[in-house]
Amino acid sequence: MNKSMRVLTHIIVWIAILLLFMFMGSNGKIVHKTVVVFVYFGLINITIFYINYLFILPTFLNRKKYLWCAIVILFLVLIASFVKCGLAYYYYDIIIKRDSGKHIMAFWDYFMSAAFVSCLFIFLSAVLKFVTDWFLNEKIKSNLENEKLISELAFLKSQINPHFLFNSLNNIYSLAYQKSEKTPEAILKLSEIMRYMLYESNEDKVALADEIRYLENYIELQKLRFKDNSYIKFDITGEVGAQKITPLVLISFVENAFKHGVATDKDVPISILLNIEPGKIFFRTINKKSNQNKDETGGIGLQNVRRRLDLLYKDNYELHIQDKNDIYNCELYLNL
Repeated sequence: MNKSMRVLTHIIVWIAILLLFMFMGSNGKIVHKTVVVFVYFGLINITIFYINYLFILPTFLNRKKYLWCAIVILFLVLIASFVKCGLAYYYYDIIIKRDSGKHIMAFWDYFMSAAFVSCLFIFLSAVLKFVTDWFLNEKIKSNLENEKLISELAFLKSQINPHFLFNSLNNIYSLAYQKSEKTPEAILKLSEIMRYMLYESNEDKVALADEIRYLENYIELQKLRFKDNSYIKFDITGEVGAQKITPLVLISFVENAFKHGVATDKDVPISILLNIEPGKIFFRTINKKSNQNKDETGGIGLQNVRRRLDLLYKDNYELHIQDKNDIYNCELYLNL
């Protein structure tokens, strides 16, 4: 709610309260007595309310000057009570006496009653101040947490690109070193992959079909590295439809399978399975472990993707990793 709307809301609420009391006090007819009691004294109480709400509490509580805050509030209550008593005796016949003309209370009793009402409005303004500050602090806290998450996600995503690019360039270097005729094709595949990473994956969610095409391009790029000696199975079951997924989540599992696995064993090929159901997917990679491909950086890819899943999907995913003697198996259950 912007400032103008807040001011308008306050005005409408106070007018409604005054009109309500005027109506109740006059039995449906607005008379002089009602105007004096509920407008003059209502304006004094409203003034007390906002002096405390807008000036005293922000000035002293924010600086943790609690004693001075109490002193100033006490002074405000005393001044307001004396003003009310002065007006009461100025309108003696209207306020101090009832319609019967009998005396209601002594000056001191009326002063204490006025002070009590003033304290009530001080209390109400303090409640509103604390509640408003609480909601404001919660909003600020939430915004800071969101900004932190966005920054962390941006950092994690920025790690994906150079990590993937580093591995892909190594593959292309291997082809070029072997003077393979497939080097231009590999460069073209890498170009398509980088285009997707740079331009199409900037959204929070992308079409699942686009993510699958990205995985297929990556797998084709890996096959070029192994020439005709690669054994890779990529099976997709279910209907893709118009479902969406966070970009670059699945690639880390595939990349890990190639980087740490054996792609040239006909008996134990790299197996990649994507099972699609309405609103959820099951993704699995199985690979035979290689003793030659050790990642000296400590497995940045899977650590990265696990953290991204925690941030983006929270309780909407399950990740199971089985690291056996010869086989490495990753299974991801993800609610889209």
